[in-house]
Amino acid sequence: MMNRRKALKNIVLASGSLITLPLWMGCNADDTPATHLSSFSSTEQKTIAGIANTLIPAGTAAGSIGALSVGVDLFLQKLIDNCYEKDVQDNVKAQLKALDASAKTIHDNSFAKCTQAQRQELLQKLSTSTNKPEKDFYTLLRSETIRGFNTSKEVMQKYLNYKIAPGHYYGCVEVKA
Repeated sequence: MMNRRKALKNIVLASGSLITLPLWMGCNADDTPATHLSSFSSTEQKTIAGIANTLIPAGTAAGSIGALSVGVDLFLQKLIDNCYEKDVQDNVKAQLKALDASAKTIHDNSFAKCTQAQRQELLQKLSTSTNKPEKDFYTLLRSETIRGFNTSKEVMQKYLNYKIAPGHYYGCVEVKA
């Protein structure tokens, strides 16, 4: 025989916890740039942002978007931190440091502060490099920048016309047999 008071108490506790669960989960899902945790230093983050902005810059027309406006730089940081092996992460960090040092040597400025043309020149050298770590670094960042841009919500919905459920459901339609 079940105790009604105990059953009622359990139902109230369960429904109360179900109501507060979305609020509790929402406070852990904040991923704004101000709270973004990354293993990259601020200089490395700026260099990654500069690379993404060089590969896919925002257009000059109103409403045109680029890699930075859809958050590709943050995507790259999370992707490299969470999805790649330690040796790849170390190579990325070493190449970011070398790229920034190269920019300072050639253009007397950090990579992030160089002009678009100067950054393109530096990345062009990496793309044609015979040094395997440099070439791997460039190939990885180029391909992941493109993937991050093409799979961003804004690009998918506004430019690629992606719909989660394509077509429309028509219920109760007569079927001719």
